[in-house]
Amino acid sequence: MIKVGILGAAGYTGGELIRLLLNHPEAEIVFANSESNAGNPVADIHEGLLGETDLRFSSELPFSQVDVIFFCFGHGKSEQFLKEHAVPDHVRIIDLAQDFRLAAPGNDFVYGLPEINREAIAHARHVANPGCFATCIQLGLLPAAKMGLIRSDVAVNAITGSTGAGQKPTGTTHFSWRNNNLSIYKAFNHQHVPEIRQSIKQVQGFLDADIEFIPYRGDFARGIFATEVVRTDADIETITAAYQSFYAEAPFTHYASKALDLKQVVNTNKALVHCDKYGDKLLITSCIDNLLKGAVGQAVQNMNIMFGIDETAGLKLKASAF
Repeated sequence: MIKVGILGAAGYTGGELIRLLLNHPEAEIVFANSESNAGNPVADIHEGLLGETDLRFSSELPFSQVDVIFFCFGHGKSEQFLKEHAVPDHVRIIDLAQDFRLAAPGNDFVYGLPEINREAIAHARHVANPGCFATCIQLGLLPAAKMGLIRSDVAVNAITGSTGAGQKPTGTTHFSWRNNNLSIYKAFNHQHVPEIRQSIKQVQGFLDADIEFIPYRGDFARGIFATEVVRTDADIETITAAYQSFYAEAPFTHYASKALDLKQVVNTNKALVHCDKYGDKLLITSCIDNLLKGAVGQAVQNMNIMFGIDETAGLKLKASAF
């Protein structure tokens, strides 16, 4: 059994991670850390787990008892935590924040997108889990990058559910504001753009174009639906074949022959991608569940790869038929 510790376990990602690991055939949760909820039942916060577990939040950090820890912190807290705490060398780390996603001197975290970094993840001690928008958009663009098609500015639009903003209520997340509403935020300046650029450059070998990304807040709880527009003269048959080949060995990412809708991926670890051609414009559509393939589902996928077990273990989740 893989012994697991979870830090920042009281948020949305912590709750989803606990839900997955409780049903994982080869993992056991040793502790779920939350200073503010220490001693309280996990199901008091994550009420969907009522009847599923007697686990309680802990203030302790028994690193010697675990094989891997998941950081479910807000951005900026992971780096600070590692400065203040000594994590034993044998304990692997999977960080869901953005602190270590970009390559830099002294950063030994492997970028945890299995579709391009599976081998590196398998040998990693530390993995930086990709951002939710970044995962969805990259999986749409990377096969085109492999073909060398990202040579001019790419127009990207993507809409996300309210859970992407975290569990703490804000002026733009409470129900009466979000319901029946739509808004733009961080246009052309979203924090996930640098990691998208990093991966495209890794796959294509260069990137001289801009990723012009406009994010939207949606009036639904979970999921990301994105469109990416690339200028190219390549024909749709060649592009389709390249996309199918790129994801042929990916257990969760699939090329779809028909137009997508968000419900196909919600509550699953799947990513779906579809392409259409309009003159010299390639319209790519991609969608994921932001809490699963965009966060803890991908994190568990990375854990499976790191420990050499079935990559799909604990992640065979089905979308609703309705």
